Parts: sequence; C-alpha cells; structure tokens
Amino acid sequence: MFAIRLTDRLDDDQTRVVPVGTGGLIGNDPALDDLAAFAAGLTDPGEAGTVNALPRPLRRPAKILLVGVGGGDEAGWRTAGAAAVRALPDDQPFQVALTSMTEGGDATRAAVRGLAEGIWLGGYRYRDAREERRSGEVQIVTVPEAYAVSLAQAQAGSRAAWLARDLTNTPSSIKTPDWFAEEVVGSAAGRPGVEVTIRSGDDLARFGGIRAVGGASKSKPCLVEVAWRPAGARTHVVLIGKGITFDSGGISIKTRPGMKTMKHDMAGAAAVVAATLAAADLGLEGVRITALAPMAENAVGADAFRPGDVITHYDGSTSESTNSDAEGRLVLADALGYAVAELEPDVIVDIATLTGAQVVALGETTAALYSGSDDLAATLTAHGAAAGERMWRMPLVDDYRDYLRSEIADRHSSPAKGGGPAALFLREFLGDRADRWAHIDMAGPAWTEHTELELTKGATGWGARTLLRYLAAVDGASAFDGR
Repeated sequence: MFAIRLTDRLDDDQTRVVPVGTGGLIGNDPALDDLAAFAAGLTDPGEAGTVNALPRPLRRPAKILLVGVGGGDEAGWRTAGAAAVRALPDDQPFQVALTSMTEGGDATRAAVRGLAEGIWLGGYRYRDAREERRSGEVQIVTVPEAYAVSLAQAQAGSRAAWLARDLTNTPSSIKTPDWFAEEVVGSAAGRPGVEVTIRSGDDLARFGGIRAVGGASKSKPCLVEVAWRPAGARTHVVLIGKGITFDSGGISIKTRPGMKTMKHDMAGAAAVVAATLAAADLGLEGVRITALAPMAENAVGADAFRPGDVITHYDGSTSESTNSDAEGRLVLADALGYAVAELEPDVIVDIATLTGAQVVALGETTAALYSGSDDLAATLTAHGAAAGERMWRMPLVDDYRDYLRSEIADRHSSPAKGGGPAALFLREFLGDRADRWAHIDMAGPAWTEHTELELTKGATGWGARTLLRYLAAVDGASAFDGR
C-alpha cells in the first residue's frame, strides 16, 4: 500500500486538497484568498465526491482541488478521499488540509478514518496488473497524535480490502486451493499470534461436501483455518467464507456468460481471512477469531459429483445433491458442522457469493443477511452501513423447511421452492448455535463491472471491512467510533 501520513505542517509546494461540505469550505486557509470566491461560483461544490480544480500559475500552491464531503459523515469523507486520489496522477503527492475545520474545531476521528480509507480504497490497483500502483505520498494535515489510532484503523481495514481484492482478482489458472492456502500462510507469517492450519487429502475424510465439490478438479480441495487466540479473549467468533476458486457449475454446467467472472466465487473466503489478519494488525485482545475457508474448484470431469448423489457431511448428516451448481452450501455445511463440533463458538458468521437469487432480490450493491438473532442482524447491518457495505435482512421462513426434505437423505441441497432455501439449508448444521449465527450472501456486491470512487473494476473486497468493524466492536476497547 502507498503511504498516507499525518502531519501538522502545510507544504505550499504540494497540490492542496481542500474539503467542501454542504455548509461551505472546511479547513480554509486564509492565505488562499481566491478560494472562497472560486467556490462561490460553483454549483453544489459540497456534494460528496465532487471535484473542482483551481489552477494557480506562479502561485503557491500551484494547484488546489476542492473536494465535496457532503454532510461530513464518515461515508462522505470516504467518498471525498476516493474522488481526490482518482483525480490526481499516481506519482503525484498531495496534502489534504484539515487544520481548521469550520465545524467542531479540528478534524474528527470519523473524518480522518473515512478520508484515509477512501484514499487507499480508491487508489487500489491489482498487484499483478500492468497499471502502475500509486507511489506518491498523501499527507493529511491535522494534529498527528490525536488521530494516529484512526489512521491505523483505516489502514487495517483498507489493507484487508486490498488483500481480499488481490486474492479474488487472481485468475483461476493460478488460484488453486493450494495457491490460496500458500498465500494465506505467507500473509500470516509476519503477524505474531496468528496460526494457520491447512487440511487436505486424508485430513478431509469427514468433510464430504468439500471432497465432493472438489473431486473432479486436478487441483484438490483443502480447508484453511486461520486462528487468532489472544489470552484475554472473552468471545469466540468463527468466520466462515465460501472458497470456490472457479465454479463451472459442475455437471449442472453454467452458461458461458454465467462463467465469465467465476474466479470471484471465493470472495467470501478472501473476506474472512483478510478480516482476521486485520484484527491481528489492530491487536484486538478481547476477541478470539477463527476463520474457516473451505477451498475447492467445482470442475467437470469423471470424478464430478452428480445430481442425485448423497453426501455425508462433517456432522454425520446427509444431503441429496439436486444441482451441482449449488455447491457453495455443501462446502459451507462442512465448515459449519466442524465449527459447532470442535470450536465452541459464541458467534458464527458465514459469508458467501452463494445465490443468483440475492442479485435478483437486492441488486448488485446490497447483500442479503439472514439470522435468527435480531441483535446480531442489527449489529452486522450497522457495521456494514458504517463501512459503506450495505445489507438487507431477509426472512428465514420455517414453513419452507419442508422443501428441504429428501426421500433418501436428511435433506435436499437445493429445493426448487421456498424463499431463502440456501440459508435454511445452512441453518440445519448449526444445532444449538442457530440463534448465534448469521449468513451473508454477497453474490452481487462482491464484484463490480465499473470503476467508481472507492471501487475498482473487478473484486470489491466486500465484507472484509464490515467484519473487521464487527470484530473491533466485540473486542470493545478498540471499537471504531463515529466521532
């Protein structure tokens, strides 16, 4: 990641970014006597993400950008940061002046955090792309010691999103389950206190769903487990992410258009791993975290599982496969059963690019949330909103559970009727933890076809920052506040 630094000194030799809110200029420097008149001649300069350039030949600074922050909430500052970094060349350093904000004195923690997050997210470039990554340093002019924690939070969240995006953007010709495991091991190596366990081969004997889905690929499946176990932890949160490195649909093969972006079908796995590593970066001492990433490639071949096959999961229960393109729930089911049986979690959150129904219901920018806990659903929704990652709670209708019935197994994997059948299927593996579980389906927002503000075309890293904020809130002492 490129550098963002806090400083208390303005440098008139650098391009200056001046925020504008709905109430006018923020951080106005009296030396910039032409700024107020320039802003007054603009239409809605305070609208979040609006950028207006003021060239000043033979003067210092020689270039000023007015960037709108809207009402000045964290989302507005995030949008402003992304707009600013996209408006300037990647090798050009610049300063954002927050020295004398007109409302509330100096900068707020939410302003610094949102601004820095927007700059980092908007400046993302895939690590293997031909396009050069940003190299110019960005400085936020404020009181450094007052906002160091806010900058560290922004950096941890942005680094998590960058990692999730990099993992998800990697072509499936490279991104095998083993490759993903090696990347996680490498990323964890520099973080004391993080442990990684990889299960493959005979160690997956009880994980029938993972073995069935990955059976036809020459790249064999595995289960990646990332653990953060601080001595003072009071709560154990298990995060589970779907990790299908490529989804052909198996024997129930997808259409050509449906396969085009299926390298992103492991975005859930990327999100839970990235959030766990970011929690370690922040040193969250009050929460124990276990991230489970069941990894497989759903390929077509002689060893592919078939519609009508019966699969035995980790918990010993069985599922009749009715559609090999409903594979994600099978690998998640194994991970859920393992978590309940072996890990004694207080909370379980799974996140997955699971169904096309999510996109039909909520579109490409809002995830679907299912949970039997009102408190957990409300908490995750609130942290998602703060991170700019929207979700909408959907119903878990018990009447539809009848549609899961199978004549030859404990359940169908993909019934043709009912609302939210995938979530109802997953709930079957929770046992007495069903009221402490949430399922997030982010099939739509995990990928974007457009580069706009904090999102770059391709993987969005959706969920990593929401999960990090949730984990920080569980930790308590390091919670992201809104001030």
